[in-house]
Amino acid sequence: MAKPQKATLVPPPPVPSKNGGQKTLTKYYLIAYNVLSAVGWSYILLLTLIHLFVPSSPSPSPFSKFLPSFLSWTKPRIKPAFNPIKAYLPNFLLPVFHRTTTVYAQVGHITAIVQSAAILEILHVLIGVVRSPLQTTVMQVSSRLFLVWGVVELYSSVRTNPLYASMIFAWSLTEVIRYSFYAFSLTAPSYPPPKFLTYLRYTTFYVLYPLGAGSEAFLNYSSLPNLSPLVGKWSAYDYFRGVMFLIWWPGLYVMYTYMIKQRRKVSNAAKLKAS
Repeated sequence: MAKPQKATLVPPPPVPSKNGGQKTLTKYYLIAYNVLSAVGWSYILLLTLIHLFVPSSPSPSPFSKFLPSFLSWTKPRIKPAFNPIKAYLPNFLLPVFHRTTTVYAQVGHITAIVQSAAILEILHVLIGVVRSPLQTTVMQVSSRLFLVWGVVELYSSVRTNPLYASMIFAWSLTEVIRYSFYAFSLTAPSYPPPKFLTYLRYTTFYVLYPLGAGSEAFLNYSSLPNLSPLVGKWSAYDYFRGVMFLIWWPGLYVMYTYMIKQRRKVSNAAKLKAS
């Protein structure tokens, strides 16, 4: 009797659109979109890591010369956040911690460009070229655009918050894996995603999703006025951001459980194939 093989994660086959299949040009377009997106986020990830861990980090991204802050005219309404965590860090980590407050100067502008391009993903679902859930796609894209343009670019003190660095790290690493996986999936079966990439795609979210979403939520929270909302000093947009902070956690639950279901589906397909 043959010894059963150990089940491993295998990528699901590309799902055709509702019209019966993707045309050749559409497929090439999606491959190009995913490859360019992976390259863009790889650039952001590389700049972030170099800035944090290489003392002689390079000058700010050249994009800062061509893309000024979209809402730089707005005066910050809050004081820079106090960072009590510094008191508990060993001395050798203090330089890294201080550099987390200047990550925006390195990658803020290129991040705004690359993340804004993700609006196309909602369009892809609406016109039927991909079959991703519209609800989760809209949630993920709109929440990030809200952080980029509605919080970070509007409140300059948020840009020096260390949570901005953790958010960018989680975003960029997640997207490098995700877009690379999608690009390979579109070339299957000739060039299927490598097993390690499939494993990363359906495993790293356990850490990166809470890290990214938690950083997003508390960056938004740090932009709120110090006064209580009950004293009537909050603007309508302040109340809106306060509501967004509250609903961020159910949104994280939806995305988190969705990815767990996707991982279970892929894992079950691997076990069925192995058996």
